[in-house]
Amino acid sequence: MSQVRGRSVARNTLTVMLGTLGSRILGLVRQVVLVSLGFFPTALTDSFAIAFQISNLFRELLAEGALVNSFIPVYQQLSPEERPKLAASFSGALLAINMVLLGLGLTFAPQIVALLTADSPHVNLPQTIYLARLMMPFLTFISLSAIAMGLLNANEWFWESSFAPLAFNAVAILVMLLFPHSPLWLGLSATAGGAAQFLVQLPGLRRHRLIHSVTLRPHPKLGRVLLLMAPFTLTTGARQIFSVFLIRILSQFPVGANTAYLNSNTIFQLVLGLFAVSPALAVYPRMASRAAEGDWPGFGEFTLRALRLVLFFAAPISALLLILAPSVMAALYNWHSGYNVHRYLFSWQILTTFSLALIPWGLNAIMLRTFYVRQRSLEPLIVTAAAFGGDTVLYLHFYLIFGLYGMGLATTLTGWVSTALLAWLYHRQVPLGFPLRALASYGLQVLLAAAGAGLVVWGLARVLPRPGSFLPSLITLAVGGTAGLLVYGLLVAALGLPEWQDLRRRLKI
Repeated sequence: MSQVRGRSVARNTLTVMLGTLGSRILGLVRQVVLVSLGFFPTALTDSFAIAFQISNLFRELLAEGALVNSFIPVYQQLSPEERPKLAASFSGALLAINMVLLGLGLTFAPQIVALLTADSPHVNLPQTIYLARLMMPFLTFISLSAIAMGLLNANEWFWESSFAPLAFNAVAILVMLLFPHSPLWLGLSATAGGAAQFLVQLPGLRRHRLIHSVTLRPHPKLGRVLLLMAPFTLTTGARQIFSVFLIRILSQFPVGANTAYLNSNTIFQLVLGLFAVSPALAVYPRMASRAAEGDWPGFGEFTLRALRLVLFFAAPISALLLILAPSVMAALYNWHSGYNVHRYLFSWQILTTFSLALIPWGLNAIMLRTFYVRQRSLEPLIVTAAAFGGDTVLYLHFYLIFGLYGMGLATTLTGWVSTALLAWLYHRQVPLGFPLRALASYGLQVLLAAAGAGLVVWGLARVLPRPGSFLPSLITLAVGGTAGLLVYGLLVAALGLPEWQDLRRRLKI
């Protein structure tokens, strides 16, 4: 029996959206503190990036995605008396697994780092091993945080779980600011942040009486939870194979490449979260209700509306980042004259082609949810796992041909292919099919408007200060970005797109 207690779906959705946005913004601030203030040399930030990837290898399997998606359905089917027993049993099992992994990680850190970096001369191996060991407990704290998040979300208490990631970034930033120039505290910043992300959810668990103890005694439904995790293992395994090869590739480039990828991916995830994940969360409850009612015309309408919204926002941002990537990177990360040239060059090269991936992966975020609300998870998981597998293969080939530009090109290609596959499956499964014609007609108009804005920004960039140092890049970014958005607004207004009219009403323009 649900413990909803009359909470508003709209309010819950807004809470999740604000938490997601706040977390992504603070994540960008954390990256700026790491890279831009001159506290840590580039070789150290490279080691940090690799060590952080190591601690994340099992994060998605044992925490967050797989755990929440497998635990909640079983938990919600139990009586109020049985729910705490399953929570205690599952928490004990997860902690036991984490303790084993923690011991293995601390013991075999040298071998793990050597495998991931292929003993590259561009990586400081002792320093990376040291940081990897400092960050190993991060996985344990994040797993505990995921248990708390799963319990709170299952009972539709979203406040603590949505804003817990902000605690991670805030504490990590604080530690780096309090102890600059210290490899020890840089490594501990991630572990301390993970602990904070768990601890801020404890008051919510206690207040709502969601967990009382932890036990190794198995619950009859524990096996069901672990069985439901199996499909997510497919996606996670593919993602982790991809991460391993990514680190190996980046480690073959001069010092700064691993930090550059972290720089670019932070911006990519921020923009993707703002202009794709947030719209998806906003329409998710209504899509779910239409699917539950069998209202397929309404379901198709909300699908098209969400896809159009992603195109409307992602297209101009993609065009602007494609042109202004050097200025973006310099304005964010080149705050002093001693910035690492390789790091800057690699950062904007990766972001330039990553910008092309915003549209397909934004559409992908919506398409995935059209399956989840219909309680069909296997197909999107297989498609997503195949996308990561394809990314791995393409990365290995494209970086030899295109250098670091190849990373974004590979991600763009796999994004379009996986989105097309999901649309094809949707068309076969949902009555009335996929609204391809309507979406294509709308998409063509939006892309033409974005291309027009991009051309104006490209022309301005040729006469504005060249990017490199902080201030000239900030000027180019501000003038070019503002002009591009104004041109885009004028073009979509001329086309009479309804999203522009809605935006005008909301902003009272």
